[in-house]
Amino acid sequence: MGSEAKRLVLCLVLVWLVVSGGAQQVPCYFIFGDSLVDNGNNNGIASLARANYLPYGIDFPGGPTGRFSNGLTTVDVIAQQLGFRNYIPPYANARGRTLLGGVNFASAAAGIRDETGQQLGARISFNGQLRNYQNAVSQIVNILGSENAAADYLSKCIYTVGMGSNDYLNNYFMPLVYSSSRQYTPEQFADVLVQQYSQQLRTLYNYGARKVALIGVGQIGCSPNSIAQFSPNGTQCVERINSANRMFNDRVRALVDNFNNNLPGASFIYINAYGIASDILRSPSSYGLTVTNRGCCGVGRNNGQITCLPLQTPCSNRDQYFFWDAFHPSSAANIIIGRRSYNAQSSADAYPIDIRRLAQL
Repeated sequence: MGSEAKRLVLCLVLVWLVVSGGAQQVPCYFIFGDSLVDNGNNNGIASLARANYLPYGIDFPGGPTGRFSNGLTTVDVIAQQLGFRNYIPPYANARGRTLLGGVNFASAAAGIRDETGQQLGARISFNGQLRNYQNAVSQIVNILGSENAAADYLSKCIYTVGMGSNDYLNNYFMPLVYSSSRQYTPEQFADVLVQQYSQQLRTLYNYGARKVALIGVGQIGCSPNSIAQFSPNGTQCVERINSANRMFNDRVRALVDNFNNNLPGASFIYINAYGIASDILRSPSSYGLTVTNRGCCGVGRNNGQITCLPLQTPCSNRDQYFFWDAFHPSSAANIIIGRRSYNAQSSADAYPIDIRRLAQL
């Protein structure tokens, strides 16, 4: 084989590795969020928001980890697509050089607002997650030898931030516990929430984040919990909740343009989790799903009153369920959402680009 042919074969192999996710596309991946992506940070704290017991993790290698799923979360799928050989570790278990590959800071029940989720006990709010990130950055500075080296390194990493769900679930739409729905209209609450979120994301930027994917809030009004509580017929989504979620998402999408235009070197994108979920729920059979309005495990109407009980026997056909429990998508749904977040199936999935292209910048 001539040298020209060898070069062509090598190029084809490299292209295949990148396309297949075989080559790690970025040096590190940092994750911020709530129970949708928590993978163990709540295990050691005094919280009701924990999932380190069966049937959680029933389909995950090694069993329960703290993931609120039967198997993979969306960020596990994104990490796979980015070419990481291992799942990103929880901050609770990561120190030293492990930090160089990225860390998951997410905490179940966490919100943009510090009080969000307080009825469930301890949790690490977005502000708390940012403090943990700042601590991790100081360790990375020490490992790499200088702030400049750390800044250069972090600028190449992918960050995903998915906050806001609990500010609705475990705050605004819980009027017996929180006063926010009496203080603010849905429009005002979205404004207040995104104003605080904007400041928090600027802190993330100030500590080195440049390639940031903001994950929008999903259709909370379509969760088994919302349907069980508020749907008259046990099947219809709850529009007043979904409407409030869309107000928040519209403002987060607008933040992307604001940051990209005003923060030097910033590349923010918006992942339309609401739209992706809507697409799946509109035509579940085309994704191999048959059950969309009840949890695979749980208690009460639609299995939607609370999350899975310890050692509860879940449904056997969980690959056909969109929801794993009262609030959280199944591994089957997370795989679809994660893949479409990484590689947009339609122009509506991501704005202005998807995570795959963000990694290439």
